[in-house]
Order: sequence, then structure tokens, then C-alpha cells
Amino acid sequence: MQEKPGRRSNKQRAEATRASLIKAARTLFVENGFGDTATPEIVARANVTRGALYHHFSGKADLFRAVVCREARAVASRIERDTVHLDSGFEALLAGAEAYFAAMAVPGRARLLLIDGPSVLGQGELEQIETLAGGETLRRGLGLAMAHVAHPAVPLDALGDILSAAFDRAALAIARGKPVDGHKQAIRMILSGLLQKT
Repeated sequence: MQEKPGRRSNKQRAEATRASLIKAARTLFVENGFGDTATPEIVARANVTRGALYHHFSGKADLFRAVVCREARAVASRIERDTVHLDSGFEALLAGAEAYFAAMAVPGRARLLLIDGPSVLGQGELEQIETLAGGETLRRGLGLAMAHVAHPAVPLDALGDILSAAFDRAALAIARGKPVDGHKQAIRMILSGLLQKT
């Protein structure tokens, strides 16, 4: 039987319900934090039933995970978009840093990914989400850039962890209202010193 024109399929309705829940939950998690957001508030904001929430998610933590996954993918997409055309590992790292700060400037994103995410999901699960969403981009860029510098072999995983921490700390500071340009300049100085060409 053919769908009537303008009528949504069950799959489309399910996707729309899921999207509404994620959007409503994101707003409330940013406004109130994970702990102070209740599922009745989420379903009321999404204008769906409680049963709809539990049809798509096992509970509030599962819905929070979906919100965090979407945010992590958005950050990865911005970095990929702004660096894919660059051949130089060094230029790609600089452009990636700029893209990261731009992506993390979206209101509420720093809180979701850097404060509530590790607290609710645990650091290990958050790292897995970031890896699936393109979190290996930094390590790949470092690998390309470090191949052309005078430093002895440095464990890229350790270097990536340290630089990620610096990026995250800067993103949190910027989210709290500190000047963006100063943090961008500091990151550029760190990368320039680290990747000084021979």
C-alpha cells in the first residue's frame, strides 16, 4: 500500500520523535545540568509521551549519551570540514585548533562535553564516543607534523592526550567568558614551538 502524499511513514515519525527528545533534552541539560533535569520535563518540552522516551532510550542517561554523541559528531565535522583541504600537518593542526574553538563556542557544548559528559558517562566512555566521532584527527595530524621536526620520537598517544587537555581547558575558559584570541594565540605558540621545523 502506497503512502498518501504528505503523510509521514512510521520510520519518519520515529526519527522525528527521537530528534525532538534529543533537542529538548539538550536544552534542559544545558539549562539545569544532568542531575537537575527530570524525564517528565524532557517529555513535556518535547511534547511526547513518557512511553515514547522509553521506546527510544533506556532512560535519562541513555538520552544524555545520545545528546553527547551528537555534540561530539558536530565538533568532529567542523574540524574535518576546516582541515580536509590542507596538505601540511602543521597547518592542519593550526586550522583544527581554530575549528575546535569555533565548534566548542556553541552555547552549552563545553558543559555537555567537558563537564557533565565525563561526570555522567565516565571518562572512558566519553573518550570512546570522541574516537568514534573523529577524535583520532588530532593524533593523525600530529603524526604527519611530527615526521618533519627535529624532536626524537615522541609517543603520539601521550602527546595527543596532553594537547587535548590543553584544548579542552582553553575551551572551558572561553566558555566562561575569557578572551578567545589569547587562548588561540597560546595554542598557536605551543604548536609552533613543538613543531619547529628543522
